[in-house]
Amino acid sequence: GVIMSTYADSSTYGSFSDAIETEKELHVVGKLKLDKEMVYDPQVDANYFSFYVKDNEGKDCKVIFSGGKPQDFERSEQIVLTGQMVGSEFHANKILMKCPSKYNDGKVEVTETKANTQAKI
Repeated sequence: GVIMSTYADSSTYGSFSDAIETEKELHVVGKLKLDKEMVYDPQVDANYFSFYVKDNEGKDCKVIFSGGKPQDFERSEQIVLTGQMVGSEFHANKILMKCPSKYNDGKVEVTETKANTQAKI
């Protein structure tokens, strides 16, 4: 695999397999699995959102995000997660979504959502 990194950002890009092997924070690129369970119930816990992502190597992983569910989440074509593995789950502190634009054909909108750092995991 190719590791892309910039000086401004110490995290590297990888897969869920890479995340299992390292304790460092990684960026994992993948697609939302719409056929798998998505859990967000703000009445119970507004800072707990879980979903499944398939990474570029084809591996599915459960993702836990301590924050609200981003708007238009199901429309995302690609997701970049920043975080690390905790056991068999990927705990994301940032979600970057690439969605097809509602207003411009062929254009892509990028939305970033950060976790609520005050939330208890």
